[in-house]
Amino acid sequence: MMVVRRGFLAGALALPLVAHAQPQESWEEKRQRQLKDDWPWLGRYAEENRQLRAAGTKTNIVFMGDSITEGWRGQRPAFFRPGRVGRGISGQTTPQMVLRMMADVVGLKPRYVHIMAATNDVAGNTGKITLAQTCHNFRMMTAIAQANRIHVLLASVPPADHFPWRQGLETVKPIRAINAWLKDYAKTAGATWIDYWPVLADEKGAMKPGLATDGVHPTDEGYDRMATVIEPFLRARKL
Repeated sequence: MMVVRRGFLAGALALPLVAHAQPQESWEEKRQRQLKDDWPWLGRYAEENRQLRAAGTKTNIVFMGDSITEGWRGQRPAFFRPGRVGRGISGQTTPQMVLRMMADVVGLKPRYVHIMAATNDVAGNTGKITLAQTCHNFRMMTAIAQANRIHVLLASVPPADHFPWRQGLETVKPIRAINAWLKDYAKTAGATWIDYWPVLADEKGAMKPGLATDGVHPTDEGYDRMATVIEPFLRARKL
C-alpha cells in the first residue's frame, strides 16, 4: 500500500509541473484570438456600460479612442471625474471604433463625444487602409453621434515620428495629412476641432522630449499638457 500511495503522490505532484510546462500564449496570440472572437471588442466595456446604465449615472462626455485614450484613463484617473467616461482600447483602428459607437457611446447617452483615433490606421494594425477610408470612418462616427444629438469633438492624431511596433514606417506625413483633413472636416460637419499638436509636437512632427514613453504614448506630463487644451472647453460646459 505504501508503494502505491507514494506512486500516486509522485504522479499528483508532477501534474502541476506538466501544466506549467505548457507554452504560454503570447500577447500577439491573445490579440489574434480576440480579433477573431470579437473583432471590434464590443465585450471590452460591456459590463461597465451595463453598470452605468443600471445606476442611472449621467454621462456628459465619452472619450473614444485607442491606447492613448485608454492610457489617459489609466494614468490620470482624476481627469475622468464623474460624467467623463473613457472608452479607449489599445491597438484599435477607426473601423473597429465605428462598430463600437452604438454600444460604447450612443448607448450611454452623452452630450459630447471626444474622438481621437487613426494612429493605428497609419500603423496598419488591422490591415491596409487608405487615407480616404480613414476619413470615411471619421465621417461615419460623426454621423452616428450627430444622429443621436451628441456633439462631436474631433481630436488631432497625436504626433509620432516612429512606431516601435512598426519599425521603418513613415508616420509624420500621413498623420499630418489626416489632421489637415480633420481640421477642415470639423468646420463643415459642425464638430469641434481639438488640436493637441501645439503642446505635444516638435517642429519635425515628433513628440517633444519627455512627453512620450516610446515616442507615441504620452507620459504623465504629456497627458497633463493635453488636459490644458481640453479642460477649458470642458469647464465652460460643466463637463
